Amino acid sequence: MADNGPWPRTEFFKHPWRFSHRLSLTTRILAVNILPLALLGGGIFYLDSYRKQLLSERYQLARIEAQITAEALAGATRERQDAVLTEIGKEQHMRVRTFDPQGRLEADSFRLDKPTFAFDVVGDEDLQERVARWLDRAVNWIVGADPIPDYVEPSDTRADAWPELRRAREEHLTQIELREAPDGTPVITAAAPVGLHGSTLLTTRNAVDITDKVRSARGTLGIAVALALATSILLSLFMARTIVTPLRTLARAAIRVRLGRDRGVEVPRLPERHDEIGLLARAVADMTGALRHRIDAVESFAADVAHEIKNPLASLRSAVDSLGRVDDPELRKQLTRIAAHDVRRIDRLVSEISEASRIDAELSRATFEAIDIAKLVGNLVERRESRGENGTCKIELSRERGSTMVMGVPLRLERLLENLLDNAVSFSPETGTVRVTVTRDGDRVETSVCDEGPGIPADAREKVFTRFHSLRPEAEGFGHHSGLGLAIGRSIAEAHDGTLVVRDPERGAGACLVLTLPAA
Repeated sequence: MADNGPWPRTEFFKHPWRFSHRLSLTTRILAVNILPLALLGGGIFYLDSYRKQLLSERYQLARIEAQITAEALAGATRERQDAVLTEIGKEQHMRVRTFDPQGRLEADSFRLDKPTFAFDVVGDEDLQERVARWLDRAVNWIVGADPIPDYVEPSDTRADAWPELRRAREEHLTQIELREAPDGTPVITAAAPVGLHGSTLLTTRNAVDITDKVRSARGTLGIAVALALATSILLSLFMARTIVTPLRTLARAAIRVRLGRDRGVEVPRLPERHDEIGLLARAVADMTGALRHRIDAVESFAADVAHEIKNPLASLRSAVDSLGRVDDPELRKQLTRIAAHDVRRIDRLVSEISEASRIDAELSRATFEAIDIAKLVGNLVERRESRGENGTCKIELSRERGSTMVMGVPLRLERLLENLLDNAVSFSPETGTVRVTVTRDGDRVETSVCDEGPGIPADAREKVFTRFHSLRPEAEGFGHHSGLGLAIGRSIAEAHDGTLVVRDPERGAGACLVLTLPAA
């Protein structure tokens, strides 16, 4: 199955955690943090709005009950009023009282018959009730609910002891008041005028059903919150498995690589992951490999430099030491020539080493631009011929029609091509021909430089790109060639996402070096 192809439904249900690897970390983090908080926060405000809705409906009911009761009492006899109060109190489970125009208590349904409700005594409730009351207060504090005055039965039985009765007598309108019973349940009182003679009615209801409904809703919310917390825990464990665990693995591997105690440490690439963790793992693994490669290259380069410089330095020291002890003019001239030759060798070697060491750094900062590689080769050939650098060799340039544009750094590509031409001319016989061909093959541009020299054995075609490696005869001398030209050339080619390899020439003997670069 392709990495980016559709995910089969059966595979999703069998291995859902593998499907999660395709989701970004942002999606997973948002799901973990927002979902439980949204459920919890939304539920608390839902409880507050639900309670307010129940109270609003009960206010309306209390207003209607008070008005209907007042109409039933208006104009009735004393005996009839007592019967109505008793009957309504039993049916509606509330307390009904009437007051005369002077505000004196006339009748009380709790005195005419046994009370239809009683407040719970605080302190006698069980643990469940205490916890429920504590949760009520906690929710009220969280939502910022307005404080409710306590319900206290006044010792004075006159109407003036009740604010709602005073307002009802003054405004001749039904008045509603909310108070809180000792057990935390709401107490709703309604005062209404009776008839036109100044009498008033007061109804009192302990709406415990509102508290029961709110607590029931809170219990349902508690279950939802518990599920949300369980989901959050599972998602957190999921995150620990899919994010924290691989990150810790990567961190431990990176620490071991940094300490350098084990060269065999492999940073896990996590190929099965397609999210940011997988990208990070592969990037760290590639970076570690690149660093190791660079470290090994630096160590090898340093060792090679020390070895290559040591030989001419030893020869130079021997020549200089001998000059003080030799009186023969001819021998002194010979020693002087040897010393000068060694100095030139060291100078060229240091120059080549300096350039080889800074190529990677320069190319990493350089800005690539479009270059016509065929035109660049043509200019190089013309300059070499004008300066006589080709000797008795002839350079033939051929290019196909069409675009041979590439992206790169002109100076570095020029140096690479110059090295290839120098190498071909130096190995070509006198009056030999160096053939340079530039062709376009799809999205690649190939530049081949072929000479008519002795060629390169198959087992040495990779060694020639090693620093300080040379197949030249010893009699040719080291002063003119440091063995870094082709190594530098391959470094430049690879920095341009290209390749530099040795191939068999199409005709005759000799060597053929082929530079391949991406077409612009």
